[in-house]
Amino acid sequence: MGKKKKEKKDKKDKKKVQPEQVVASPAASAAVSVRDLLRVGPGFDLSQIDPRRIVAGPEDKELARAEVAALEPEVTALQERLYAESKGSGKRRLLVVLQGMDTSGKGGAAKAIDRVSEPIGLRMANFGSPTKEELRHHYLWRIEKALPPVGSIGVFDRSHYEDVLIVRVRNLVPEDVWSGRYDEINAWEKKLSDGGLVFLKCMLHISKAEQQERLLARLVEPDKNWKYNPGDVDERMLWDQYQEAYQVALTQCSTEYAPWYVIPADRKWHRDWLLTRLVAETLREMDPQYPAIDYDVETEIGRVKAS
Repeated sequence: MGKKKKEKKDKKDKKKVQPEQVVASPAASAAVSVRDLLRVGPGFDLSQIDPRRIVAGPEDKELARAEVAALEPEVTALQERLYAESKGSGKRRLLVVLQGMDTSGKGGAAKAIDRVSEPIGLRMANFGSPTKEELRHHYLWRIEKALPPVGSIGVFDRSHYEDVLIVRVRNLVPEDVWSGRYDEINAWEKKLSDGGLVFLKCMLHISKAEQQERLLARLVEPDKNWKYNPGDVDERMLWDQYQEAYQVALTQCSTEYAPWYVIPADRKWHRDWLLTRLVAETLREMDPQYPAIDYDVETEIGRVKAS
């Protein structure tokens, strides 16, 4: 009962929080580079990352949510410029990859990006078990098909990394096959990066205890039963093997052109704060530009008025 009351309270809190109710300080928070704090680099050790740690920004849930909402005008303006750039000679696009253990909040994270973006310029894709048709192709085939168009932002709920995570843990293909995929993925991402695709690869890192709570929550609330999959417990029994597989994938495939970022995700509101700042920082660095025009503005104003 205590847990259910707490969850209901959290829902009520979420409904009542409006950006205008809390004074956000995005300028102060912007001084901190979230990418620098979360990036996977030399000597990275996933086991040393605390999934409940507040890395940066507000320690208050309502203020964090207000700061997220305050980012929307900037993110949508940059998103519009990215789209406009593609109407000229621009070839750039942004791909946000979301990976994490079951219940890590990939769906919620995708919603957080949606809340600060224009839906018309956002492309969402989800990757479950491969279909029979997909299995007849190379494992990157279905990923290629779902890449966002030039000038847009794509969000992947799971990705090509499943082929070095669950495939490795469950021995779905021989080791000499999956072990060669790290280099293959790096080469594929390099080719796409050279062609204008900007990667933002995020692992949503939760604790085993938090996963247990989230699985139980799906069972005790009838309207959440549909989200529960008995197979999640089978995967949970392989927790250590998955952590090892993530450690290898993160360190082998965090490159200068496609780095990995690990987001402590036990606190959903902090996860969303970190993720939206990652998106905003990345778009700022991309600094998309409006295309040059090939007409005289004053002349066209006169023609429009005279028409």
